[in-house]
Amino acid sequence: MDRMNEPVLARLQHLMTLREEVETLGAGPWTPAADWADGDAHLTLYLDVPGIDPERLEMHEDGGLLTVAGERAAPQGLLSAERPAGVFRRVLSFPREVLPQTGEAQLAGGVLTVRFQKKHPTIDVRADVQDMRDR
Repeated sequence: MDRMNEPVLARLQHLMTLREEVETLGAGPWTPAADWADGDAHLTLYLDVPGIDPERLEMHEDGGLLTVAGERAAPQGLLSAERPAGVFRRVLSFPREVLPQTGEAQLAGGVLTVRFQKKHPTIDVRADVQDMRDR
C-alpha cells in the first residue's frame, strides 16, 4: 500500500464507523455486540443475539455493507426487566473485501456466526517458507 494513501484510508474507515453509528441511532431499543475475525480465506462476523428466534433474523448484503435485523420478544409476567427486548438493526461495514453473496450463517448459543469468502485471501508467507523447509 502506498504510504500516501494510509491517512486517506484511515479517515475513510473512521467515516464508515461514524456512518454505522449514526444509522444505528434510533434503529431500536438495543444493539447487539459485533466482532469481526480475519482468517486466511474467510472473514467472520460474530453477533450476540441471545433469545432471538432464527425466524426473526434478517440479513441483507449491499456492496460493502451488511445489515442484520431482528426482534427479541419480552417474556410475559416480568417483575423487573434489565435485558432489552424489541427490534434491532445493525449496519456493519466489511473490514475487508468479500466475494458477494458468499455468507454462510449459523446460530448457536445465542451467537450468530456469518462467514464470508474474502476477495483477496491472506497468504501466510512464513507458513509457506516453513513448509518448504520441512520438505
